[in-house]
Amino acid sequence: MIRTHTMNFRNRQVIFDTPKVMGILNVTPDSFSDGGKFSELELAIRQAESMVKAGATFIDVGGESTRPGAKAVALNEELDRVIPVIEKISNELDVVVSVDTSKAQVMTEAVQSGAGMINDVRALRNEGALRAAINAAKDFNVPSCLMHMQGEPLSMQDKPQYHGVVEEVMDFFEQRIEECEKAGLERRYILIDPGFGFGKTLDHNYQLLKHIQQFNRFKIPVLVGMSRKSMIGNLLNREVNQRLAGNIATATIAATAGVEIIRVHDVVETMDAIKIVNKLQSIE
Repeated sequence: MIRTHTMNFRNRQVIFDTPKVMGILNVTPDSFSDGGKFSELELAIRQAESMVKAGATFIDVGGESTRPGAKAVALNEELDRVIPVIEKISNELDVVVSVDTSKAQVMTEAVQSGAGMINDVRALRNEGALRAAINAAKDFNVPSCLMHMQGEPLSMQDKPQYHGVVEEVMDFFEQRIEECEKAGLERRYILIDPGFGFGKTLDHNYQLLKHIQQFNRFKIPVLVGMSRKSMIGNLLNREVNQRLAGNIATATIAATAGVEIIRVHDVVETMDAIKIVNKLQSIE
């Protein structure tokens, strides 16, 4: 059952009385799913418009691929990719814009350009990132999402190992949230993401999904991103463009467990699944 949280994202208040959808907008040439498809500004804006029309509460703009084996992108190149998109979406659409980055300067400039959320796969552990997030929270009321990842994108899928993946990811958040709070990032500005596909085997991912409700203990919003990932493709033996049924299944499980934000490529279909979950949960 969904837990009700209220969280401010810049000047927009979001009430998590039902799972919200975050639409993925990759403005990179090498994303595993839609690389290059939305790298031109107008195409990116049209895609954002369609996702908002379909019901997305968030649009997550990323300028550096974090797929397994991905290579780093230079700072100026990432800024050139994401800042014009963030500015235009923020000015034209009624949606929370999230910036998917681990670079402190990208975080800062994205927030100055209108972003209402920071989404960091490295959990604000890169140089200057935590300070940038603290400033974003204090100056603009912008929260940050901390994601768990074992290793780095270039090598994270090289035989990841855990004694108990659920417990270890939980321990990571316990420690990282405490570190962020001690540094000055208030808990009300923190979300968490267990990091499906980031340094996890197939079984690790499904263990996390099976026990996703355990992350409710932190009493802060939980974000999940499983859309089109290998945890679906490898289990079902489906190529990236054939994973819609698996996407909907995993999103439905997450919604039923009360996850607050579901990050997806297929907004229309995910919204339909969430509406069915909401209907069932509204019946006594």
